Amino acid sequence: MTEAKNLNISISKEQLSEMPTVAFAGHISIIDNEEAAKSALFFLNNQKIVGFDTETRPSFRKGKRYQVSLIQISTLNHCFLFRINKLGFFDELKQFIENPNITKIGLSLKDDFNVLHKIANFTPQGFIDLQSFVKQFSIADCSLQKIYAIIFNERISKSQRLSNWEAEELTPSQQAYASIDAWACLRIYTHLCAGKFSPKKSPYIVSPQNDLL
Repeated sequence: MTEAKNLNISISKEQLSEMPTVAFAGHISIIDNEEAAKSALFFLNNQKIVGFDTETRPSFRKGKRYQVSLIQISTLNHCFLFRINKLGFFDELKQFIENPNITKIGLSLKDDFNVLHKIANFTPQGFIDLQSFVKQFSIADCSLQKIYAIIFNERISKSQRLSNWEAEELTPSQQAYASIDAWACLRIYTHLCAGKFSPKKSPYIVSPQNDLL
């Protein structure tokens, strides 16, 4: 992206707060049993590219940590929420994550892999981390919320981030939040790859000396 070589693109909290909230219009499937998991992965194994994310139950006690509760895998119109706290890290899921022929788009993937490695051994393949990918478009922000806002002028709500991801039933708000995170990763990547974002035309260009955080 030579046109973006000398640009820095970043959005402020104030600009972000003024944007409308994005909604997930696709289908959401809760995967909490073996039969549903195998069916979902049969479908996902036939995709060329998907979005990927995880959620972990937050801890409000010092020294207390929970294992991964949820893995979200999304196409542009269908997100599958794998309830790992109920399913465990099963073989078919491991094979999917290790499949180099399916491109998986996430953000801050090192963090996802670190928490997943606490419950299983696997070698992730086919992953692309947006934090690195967007740099060629001179996007300086690292959070999914800000990257999405820069490209689509919509805000991803973070209101459910600290909710209980191991609840017996996930609320509609939790389902939508989790789905949006995985879907947004995929939408950003496909939009950028299609050449639909011009760094030179971005309204969020800032001077290099500005605070880009």
